[in-house]
Amino acid sequence: MEPMCSKYRRRGWNRTRMLPLHRKGWTNQDPSDAAQQEAKHREAEMRNSILAQVLDQSARARLSNLALVKPEKTKAVENYLIQLARYGQLSGKVSEQGLIEILEKVSQQTEKKTTVKFNRRKVMDSDEDDDY
Repeated sequence: MEPMCSKYRRRGWNRTRMLPLHRKGWTNQDPSDAAQQEAKHREAEMRNSILAQVLDQSARARLSNLALVKPEKTKAVENYLIQLARYGQLSGKVSEQGLIEILEKVSQQTEKKTTVKFNRRKVMDSDEDDDY
């Protein structure tokens, strides 16, 4: 028997008494973990409320569809919109066409240039040796 079990049994706690608490989510969580989760939750609510004020319904629908496919691009667009809203650079709500323009802007900024480099192997009996 584990020492932890005997400690709880001495106090009168048995497994059947602790099980309902465990099912409800009452576990030994670190208070800082709970505070971090609460802070993340508040930040998400704040972001959603700002975006609800800034975007119209069609733009929000497009942004939520984009979030399913490219979450990192969605995060960048949301950050950009929140920044514009905080500095008062938005006049009215952003329409779907305005969101498309912002998406194109963000895509151009984060566009990766791909280059292809060919490494040609030199074969021992190539025709280059005959040129001498």
